[in-house]
Amino acid sequence: MCQLEADGYEFLGAPEPILEGLRQTATRVDLFTFTQKLVDIPPRYVYPMEWDNFAALRVTSFDSWWKEIRPEARNRARQAEKKGVVLREVPFSDSLVKGIWRIYNESPVRQGRRFPHYGKDVSTVYHEEATFLDSSVFIGAFLNEELIGFVKLTADEENTQANLMNILSLLKHRDKAPTNALIAHSVRACATRGISYLVYQSFSYGKKEWDGIMKFKEVNGFSRIDVPRYYVPLTPIGWCALRLGLHRRLVDRLPEPVTARLRAIRNLWHNRKLHFMRESA
Repeated sequence: MCQLEADGYEFLGAPEPILEGLRQTATRVDLFTFTQKLVDIPPRYVYPMEWDNFAALRVTSFDSWWKEIRPEARNRARQAEKKGVVLREVPFSDSLVKGIWRIYNESPVRQGRRFPHYGKDVSTVYHEEATFLDSSVFIGAFLNEELIGFVKLTADEENTQANLMNILSLLKHRDKAPTNALIAHSVRACATRGISYLVYQSFSYGKKEWDGIMKFKEVNGFSRIDVPRYYVPLTPIGWCALRLGLHRRLVDRLPEPVTARLRAIRNLWHNRKLHFMRESA
């Protein structure tokens, strides 16, 4: 299965030329998937389609968003400033990458899951963060000039929506709520640039029930917006895979009580492993 390298950040205006190119390429592609953007929700194409979703908020002005979010979100966003955290847009540089690298390597486990960026060297982090620089803005949260959190905000080609490609803070500074402050600054950055939607990845994944991440997004003004996602078979194998539902992840085909139990076991395992690592350090 194939998709755009920046799927969810970049969108196809005219899919047919891409599909024709994929049909003629020497590399076999069985199934191609793409989605529409938030300003264009009604289905436009006749390809096989399922509904996907974004966690998004409509940006008109910073003040408007600030008045609409819950008091707890405003209080958390103010908390960073009260505790000396400074938010500012920063250029992509070696010093920024080193700060991101330190954040990535703070803990091997986050939110009960193995953190995939843990253990990467500075060079790898540099190349990963150097993607889509022409359409990205970096926002840093600094405490005494130390980077304690950051956002990589990536906009689509027409500057209609921007996605939080990366947003992460140091766990040891959680009491200062840098992540809330970074979201607030991201809303301000969108409003300044005339970007209509700020996106925080997906609101829900598969059959996953309500959890803390969904609550965090909702408290900060994000809501679920469904958008069409198309699956275009390019080979007989692609048609069979689509009919059999093989384009979906295995976890999405399991009953939610089963996946919830598996997630609980996974979280317990990783948290215990982290506890033992800290004790032996």
